[in-house]
Amino acid sequence: MCGRYAASRRPEDLTGLFGVEKWEPEETLAPDWNVAPTKEVFAVLERPSKDAAEPRPVRQLRILTWGLVPSWAKTPEGGARMINARAETVHEKPSFRRAFASRRCILPADGYYEWVTGSDERQLEERGKRKRPRKQPYFVTPADGSVMAMAGLYEFWRDRTLPDEHPRAWWVTCSVITTEAEATPLGVAPAEGPASLADIHPRMPLMLTPDRWDDWLDPSRTDPDDLRELLAPPPAGLMRAYPVTTAVSNVRNNGPELLAELPAPEEATLF
Repeated sequence: MCGRYAASRRPEDLTGLFGVEKWEPEETLAPDWNVAPTKEVFAVLERPSKDAAEPRPVRQLRILTWGLVPSWAKTPEGGARMINARAETVHEKPSFRRAFASRRCILPADGYYEWVTGSDERQLEERGKRKRPRKQPYFVTPADGSVMAMAGLYEFWRDRTLPDEHPRAWWVTCSVITTEAEATPLGVAPAEGPASLADIHPRMPLMLTPDRWDDWLDPSRTDPDDLRELLAPPPAGLMRAYPVTTAVSNVRNNGPELLAELPAPEEATLF
């Protein structure tokens, strides 16, 4: 899964990297080293411009809320539970299938956090059972230091209790698509601890390599079977993982020190 990530890149850097044509400078976010569900995040997406005489898809950098609220939802309360969408079923789940067909986005990140659990806990989690408290956190990031482009979906939800002109009349929310974690060796593995992403957690965010960005964002691509080909995992060996402080487990903690690599896991008994 993806329940926490880091996003510290400046919007000016993201616009150049992703070829963004439209970004409102007043729509900005401070660097966030501990992004949690329900927080505002940057997203890259394509939508027709309302300013053009002939509307065409325009690549934009927008601020969305993490935790997807389907357009048909009666209230937004369930958004915090819809932070992830599984790549294997995203095309058929009622909460995600409409967004998958026409409202796809990229969620830029430095990387994501995941907590290692013991083998018994992992078996429970894979069966959808609750597990005991999380243990040692790891930070997973591209081995070459590049931005991690996580595949995402976004959706609009109208609060019918508010007038059209109210700033909260429309909610724009998003979800991270996850896939089965790689079992192949990490591009750079820690001296102690997991040798693959699957050793850390059975799921991982779906990272899109640059050659897939245009196809993923293209709103004219709406055929589910065609789109599912874009959900293939990236080549193996692109990621590295290393232990970080358990302070990241508290969402109130935020700062670049959370990404500092520890020389060894804080709980050496995990492996």
